[in-house]
Amino acid sequence: MPLTHFDAQGQAHMVDVSDKAVTDRVAIAAGHIKMAQETFDLISEGRAKKGDVLGVARLAGIMGAKKTPDLIPLCHPLPVTKVAVELTLDPDLPGVRVEATVKTSGQTGVEMEALTAVSTAALTVYDMTKAVDKAMEIDGIRILLKDGGKSGRYEAT
Repeated sequence: MPLTHFDAQGQAHMVDVSDKAVTDRVAIAAGHIKMAQETFDLISEGRAKKGDVLGVARLAGIMGAKKTPDLIPLCHPLPVTKVAVELTLDPDLPGVRVEATVKTSGQTGVEMEALTAVSTAALTVYDMTKAVDKAMEIDGIRILLKDGGKSGRYEAT
């Protein structure tokens, strides 16, 4: 299957979606940030000096989804109708699991918006706690579900 973001001459271009049908679309992405136990405790006990880490990261993830076409050069600006970002403390990592759901009714999907929401939320957790733990690792960012449009439904296994 050819890559859609390149023209016949191999030049990058924005895909023309004008002939695509407007359909309801959803994407769910997830990822996590691993950290030292001390950092996990700092977040879970609400002792971070910069404030409510998970609350700020949630808002950052929502903002990230809305700003995706400003960050990813060939993304279409879309009328995003829903962005939900969930951050869950996971003592088994230890760290924070991030999941983002993005919806639209449009001519192209919102996978990039969901991935950007997860990435931005995880980066915000890092930013707010890096003073105590520079070795945190952001990992596992991927699409869990994509639905709507011509290519149909995709669910990660």
